[in-house]
Amino acid sequence: MPARPPAEDPVQDSPAVGPPKHAAAGLPAVRHSLRMARRQMGVRRTALTLLRVNQPTGFDCPGCAWPEPSSPHTAEFCENGAKAVAEEATLRRVTPEFFARHSVAELAGRSGYWLGQQGRLTHPMYLAEGASHYEPVAWEEAFALIAGELRALESPDQALFYTSGRTSNEAAFLYQLFAREFGTNNLPDCSNMCHESSGSALTETIGIGKGSVLIEDLHRADLIVVAGQNPGTNHPRMLSALEEAKRAGARIISVNPLPEAGLERFDNPQRPSGLAGRGTALTDLFLQIRIGGDQALFRLLNRLILERPGAVDEEFVREHTDGFEEFAAAAREADWEETLAATGLSREEIEAAAEMVLASRSVIVCWAMGLTQHKHSVPTIREVVNFLLLRGNIGRPGAGVCPVRGHSNVQGDRTMGVTERPTEAWLDALREEFGFEPPREEGLDVVNAIRALRDGRAHVFLAMGGNFVAASPDTEVTENAMRRARLTVHVSTKLNRSHCVTGARALILPTLGRTERDVQAAGEQFVTVEDSMGMVHASRGRLRPASEELLSEPAIVCRLARATLGEGSATPWEEFEADYRAVRERIARVVPGFEDFEERVAHPGGFALPHAPRDSRRFPTATGKARFTAAPVERPEIPPGRLLLQTLRSHDQYNTTVYGLDDRYRGITGGRRVVLVHPEDARELGLTDGALADLTSEWTDGSERVAPGFRVVHYPTARGCAAAYYPETNVLVPLDATADVSNTPTSKSVVIRITPVAAG
Repeated sequence: MPARPPAEDPVQDSPAVGPPKHAAAGLPAVRHSLRMARRQMGVRRTALTLLRVNQPTGFDCPGCAWPEPSSPHTAEFCENGAKAVAEEATLRRVTPEFFARHSVAELAGRSGYWLGQQGRLTHPMYLAEGASHYEPVAWEEAFALIAGELRALESPDQALFYTSGRTSNEAAFLYQLFAREFGTNNLPDCSNMCHESSGSALTETIGIGKGSVLIEDLHRADLIVVAGQNPGTNHPRMLSALEEAKRAGARIISVNPLPEAGLERFDNPQRPSGLAGRGTALTDLFLQIRIGGDQALFRLLNRLILERPGAVDEEFVREHTDGFEEFAAAAREADWEETLAATGLSREEIEAAAEMVLASRSVIVCWAMGLTQHKHSVPTIREVVNFLLLRGNIGRPGAGVCPVRGHSNVQGDRTMGVTERPTEAWLDALREEFGFEPPREEGLDVVNAIRALRDGRAHVFLAMGGNFVAASPDTEVTENAMRRARLTVHVSTKLNRSHCVTGARALILPTLGRTERDVQAAGEQFVTVEDSMGMVHASRGRLRPASEELLSEPAIVCRLARATLGEGSATPWEEFEADYRAVRERIARVVPGFEDFEERVAHPGGFALPHAPRDSRRFPTATGKARFTAAPVERPEIPPGRLLLQTLRSHDQYNTTVYGLDDRYRGITGGRRVVLVHPEDARELGLTDGALADLTSEWTDGSERVAPGFRVVHYPTARGCAAAYYPETNVLVPLDATADVSNTPTSKSVVIRITPVAAG
């Protein structure tokens, strides 16, 4: 039988600490996956459910966006994927009786871990103004309440329509359509908080804000650079692709402030050698870079390429790029001493990396939030593009840019039009297809949405999935901003912090999960998702829904649109709810690359969206060519007695969802309030291993933020750097601390001082 959820919050401020691991997966990952799955689902449900994950006739994992191979393994899931599925397919339930027992104030005092462990939401719930408890509400009453609040606004721009990355293509398309027919482009989404810097840099330099490689390219690469990414925890199935690349002769450079077990050795549980613990060594060269030093590293590598006779692909540069001369002049000025200071690396390490680059014809650079959440993230990623353009490493097999996205359809949401900055072509297509004039003014991203709530310029907040309050920066400011709303609405599968920090009135609308059957008037439905490499495929749930009261996300959007827009809307919302084929038919007519959508998605594995730089070396930029750029090299400044903090996930975590209180690969168990500090830095700062301390962030405007009660853990980080888990440390990042151009919170470069707390 599955274990019951914890009755009380476990103690979280006394973690046990052991040595970090040097290999990922293997038998320990299998055991841990099955143990957590059994606790949530029981033995039989675990077997039936996990064997359908990422299969052609099964459902897409609700975890990360890593693509499936062309011939998926029978057990095509990873440890964290198994945890994500178990949390969704759990037999635990959060019923109206639960809300009757627990006030909102009580729930607000619980940890995110405890809230998530309670199980699946079963009924729509309403918190009336001034009430202490949520109470059940009928669906039609809930829709009428939201519609009434929306129609009472002085302007459609006083409403915010947030989207999380797990929303399907069909639901995302309908959601943005509803928002724009209502009259606003206020469509912030989770990309604003993580990979917006990638999209900004890539759109400018290669003309499309997505990666240019398919999974087969990783298998063909000569060299793969993994920068600012921890695939062993965040995208574990990527390790299989890296292992296959190694077996085909590729070499791997890892660039990261922390050593990560998954990039040291992979014990593939799908192979006998992996189960026996021998595994595959992945990293050939580990560059333990200081936080924020990546732009300086790639700039100096570019100088070294320029200095090597014959190293530049001159034909490619001449035929397919512009801006080379200005870039080359800046790159030749790259200074060794400044680069060594910015990166913390040795000259020998950088020269070794350069030799590996120059010996490789086909190079891929993969990155994640370690590159995207700094003030200078956009110029850093532009420098990565420069690095690849120099040797023609975009638009040929085994080469290209590979930003590795998080949530399983975060890229698809953007493709479906979930953005605060739609193109004129997109708005024109909606007008032609649906017969209304969409708004043309730029909408609000996440940071600006919080500002609008804070300043009283927005009054209604709707969230399609996610945990907005916990995911956003500047926790106190965000929570106070949410409390100023007249109405907050969350479409959710499980309880989280955002349900406890509400506007004057609040609604929780429970929805189907990926694992569950979706039956509408036209019969059983499927949805589609787009992975991190632009592959679109179907997802079909098979489990009985957690409650008869659940509605699918498309159904919720369609019913809300009908209630709000009324007879004045010519959009066939009822038809869309009844049969998702009708939605895909419209997507095929509106979204480039989705022609013959229904037929193509029926093929096992789905289909690849067109990508002009990858497919034909065409670059749809402002000049029609790939663009070299030349920005000043930047790096964070660290005052004496301070460290530079990056926020990160534990291994028992996915985004803001905490599955457990262990970080097995880093040797930490039973707690989350830890700060990882290099032993030499700790000694210089008088921080003993195990000491309790407060973290205080310091900002150039003189402001400070405090996160109290963290245990100091001596850990082999890069010198001058520290690390701690989010969302506990989101409080340290001010709302106004954002990346240039992309406006993404700078959660990976936080100047902190660590103050020991006196015992007793």
